[in-house]
Amino acid sequence: MKNRLGWKEGAAVVFCLIHIIPFYILFTSSFKAIDDFSSKWMAPGYFYLDNFVNAWKEAQLGRALMNNVLITVCAGILIVLLGSIASYPLSRRKTALNRTVYSIFVSALIVPPLTILVPLYKFMVEIGGMNQYWGIILLHVTFSLPMTIFLYTGFISSIPQELDEAAMMDGAGRFVLFYKILLPLLKPATATVIILTCVNIWNDYQFSVFFLQKPEIRTITVALSGFFSQYNNNIGWVAAGSFMAAIPITLVYLFLQRYFIQGLSAGAVKG
Repeated sequence: MKNRLGWKEGAAVVFCLIHIIPFYILFTSSFKAIDDFSSKWMAPGYFYLDNFVNAWKEAQLGRALMNNVLITVCAGILIVLLGSIASYPLSRRKTALNRTVYSIFVSALIVPPLTILVPLYKFMVEIGGMNQYWGIILLHVTFSLPMTIFLYTGFISSIPQELDEAAMMDGAGRFVLFYKILLPLLKPATATVIILTCVNIWNDYQFSVFFLQKPEIRTITVALSGFFSQYNNNIGWVAAGSFMAAIPITLVYLFLQRYFIQGLSAGAVKG
């Protein structure tokens, strides 16, 4: 037993180190001067804060950060509301139609968004969604709903249906039942959905670079990509900007992490 525990602990340490290495390189690169060509593995013996100042000013990260917050928050709210509402009848009424609809949503998980980029781009141009906040929010909500419905449906299925019957016997309607009784019980699933979807939206580049082309509505990832060009690759500024951009979403994860594993496990097993 001791040997097994020792082997498992050693493997856990190795995997942790592998995941920590990129963050270590990001940290060391953030505080290195432009003329410092030492190895990325070597931590600087000084703190060069100009990378953070220059990245904030040159990439206009203040504006980009507000764009990220607006898009992520609005999309996250819509994803939670629409996903939970759609999942309730799919989990409670096991009809042939509902099973078919659920299967279609789950099947959509295997479709890479970039495979339909050309028709999607044409569609966005036709509806006037280019360079619009509502356009990029609509895209994120659309591509996040399959995973959201998968998780919510599995979690709601784990809640006894007798709870619905008891509430309706007391005079509660379907909307009251859902919003007053079931929705508060979905905190683990909601935290899981927020973490999985909002992290992807916050870090999105593939949609933002194509559908948000105006400088005033650029997101952080697109703004930082401007530091890379044919003649200039400023790693220090990109590292500093990425470091600052990671702070808000990391705080959200730390706040919701206690619900994350519980909601993900319930959604995966019951779904």
